[in-house]
Amino acid sequence: MEYFYGIVIIVGLYVILATSFNLIIGYGGLISIAHPVFFALGAYTSAILARDFAVPVLLAMLAGAIVALLASVALALPSLRVSGDYLMIASIGFQLGLLEVIKNLRFTGGPGGLMNIPPFLIRDFGRESYVLLVLVVMIAVILLIWWIARGDYGRAMSAMRDDELAYASIGRDAMWMKIAIFGLGSGMAGVAGALYAHYFRFIAPEQFEILQSSAILTMVVVGGMRTTWGPIVGALLLQALPQAISFLQIPPSVLGPIQGLLFTGLVLVFMFFRPQGLVPAKDVWRASRQATKEGLR
Repeated sequence: MEYFYGIVIIVGLYVILATSFNLIIGYGGLISIAHPVFFALGAYTSAILARDFAVPVLLAMLAGAIVALLASVALALPSLRVSGDYLMIASIGFQLGLLEVIKNLRFTGGPGGLMNIPPFLIRDFGRESYVLLVLVVMIAVILLIWWIARGDYGRAMSAMRDDELAYASIGRDAMWMKIAIFGLGSGMAGVAGALYAHYFRFIAPEQFEILQSSAILTMVVVGGMRTTWGPIVGALLLQALPQAISFLQIPPSVLGPIQGLLFTGLVLVFMFFRPQGLVPAKDVWRASRQATKEGLR
């Protein structure tokens, strides 16, 4: 059961990461590569505060989310002030630079990672309680982004994403909306990082490398951008399938390449045959339906 709980928690955390990244890249139209580094900031901040400074775990987790949010604002402010395209370039540099800093600091554990992180809930209530916590946070994140996307703010995000000049011409400040979107999505990644750290109780820099960026991006693209269910489906598919293969008792030397081929194969299939994802956005679905109707006439 412990292995099953671990899979459920990993899938739940990646649903949070994919859903929050969908807010940034899908609804907000902001191209960033640095989502895993905010995941790392939440994990390291919470772990260090709880382990080395005896901060209560719940407060440490909250601090991890706040640090991730503040770091994202610090990254977005200069990048978006110049041009939105610079956010992608700045995010790559920020991720690579911060990971190098983590690898070379003693209090972060260096390249060997951080161990003996205090657990949360497990010691008193068992692992089932932590599974429930992750699922509750996951549902809360999904509902929050669904509520934002369906409301007035969501319509403003769509207007800003589709035509920023027209949006600015009516007196709205697009830059501050972008910063708010980026900060909220990154703060949610920080929450996921804190949850990750206090369950697995070990974190290392290689867990947050740039390959994680491509994994999270693929979850959003395969599932469907600008949809509620798309990132959920993408995270379930791209996390559950490799885990299911591990039950086949394949040697580790063969299992790794098979999982890599599966991941790459799914990306290629969806790029060529279904670029809108498994759950297309309403505007894409309507356009496809209209094209089909016109083709039948």
